[in-house]
Amino acid sequence: MAENNRAVVKLKERYADALLEYKEHRGEVTVIVKKESVLEVLKFLRDDLRYNFLSDLTAVDYLGQEPRFMVVYNLLSIPNKDRIRVKAPVTEADCSIESATALWNSANWLEREAFDLFGIEFKNHPNLVRILMTDDWVGHPLRKDYPLQGPDREPYKGRLS
Repeated sequence: MAENNRAVVKLKERYADALLEYKEHRGEVTVIVKKESVLEVLKFLRDDLRYNFLSDLTAVDYLGQEPRFMVVYNLLSIPNKDRIRVKAPVTEADCSIESATALWNSANWLEREAFDLFGIEFKNHPNLVRILMTDDWVGHPLRKDYPLQGPDREPYKGRLS
């Protein structure tokens, strides 16, 4: 049960206002926090609960829903041999979130990948430029509204950046 998880208990005590949802599925704990509080929560998890390794950072596009995007941080506590997934909702209107590069250097390339493929901007990132697609590429290929055959074959209705 997620409510009995050590990290969830501590987060409920300290960040009750920032915690939107928490759940456990097949032994994996996921917490959803407000994007305005995500850095503070991640720092607490790193410093106080020893989730010292950012193993992955990605995004999910829920086209047709609001908020449209979810930024996903997969954390590992090497000393405690424990994992937690932190998600932060990002709206299409304000498609940005604070960068986690100040907490983990590994966030640098992972955030660039999410920016390149989803178009999510990471504020205060040291070098937020495309990493996979060429500089002249139009659109973001992992968005659900991206044309399946590419922008040169079908019109792209998404945001160009």
